Amino acid sequence: MKKLILATAMIALAIQIPAHANSGHKHTQPTAHSTDAAPTPTGDATADITAKLKAIFETQDRPLTVEPVVSAGDWAIAGWTQGGKGGRALLKRKGEGWSIHLCSGDSLKDAAVLQKIGVPEGDAGHLAHHVAEAEASLAPETLALFASFEGTVLVESAEDGTGHTEGHGHQGHGAHKP
Repeated sequence: MKKLILATAMIALAIQIPAHANSGHKHTQPTAHSTDAAPTPTGDATADITAKLKAIFETQDRPLTVEPVVSAGDWAIAGWTQGGKGGRALLKRKGEGWSIHLCSGDSLKDAAVLQKIGVPEGDAGHLAHHVAEAEASLAPETLALFASFEGTVLVESAEDGTGHTEGHGHQGHGAHKP
C-alpha cells in the first residue's frame, strides 16, 4: 500500500491533474484526451505505442510528439515531447497492446538500468543500442528535452485504475521539472 501511495504521489508531481480529475466524473463521450475509446492494436509496435501515448496524453492545445519508438521482445522505449517538456517511456507488451511501465529520462538509454528494471538482458542491450542509433539523427534540442525528465515515475501499476493515466484527466507530461 505504501508503494502505491508513493507511486501515486510521484505521478501527481510529474503531471498536472485538474481539480475535477478525482471528482468521480465519468466521461460519456470520448474526448481528445480520453482513452474511453482505446486505440485498436495493429500489431505494429511503433504505430500502437504512438497511438496509445497520444490517446492518453495529447489534447487539442497540447500536441504530443512521439519519436523514436524502439522495441525488443515485449519491451519498448518511446521518446516524447509536449509543451516544452520531454522524456522517455518504457512500455511492456500486454496481450495485443502496450502498457506504460514507467517514464524517465536518460537512464532509459542504459542497458544495465533496463536490466535492473526487469528487462531481459538481450532485450535491454538491443533497446539501448537501437535507442542510441535512432536518437542520433534527432535535434539536440529534442535530446535535451528527453534528458530533462527528472527521476523515474512508475506508471504500470496505476494503469489498472488505481492511479495515473487512463481517464484521469491530467494535462499531460507538463509538471515535471525541466
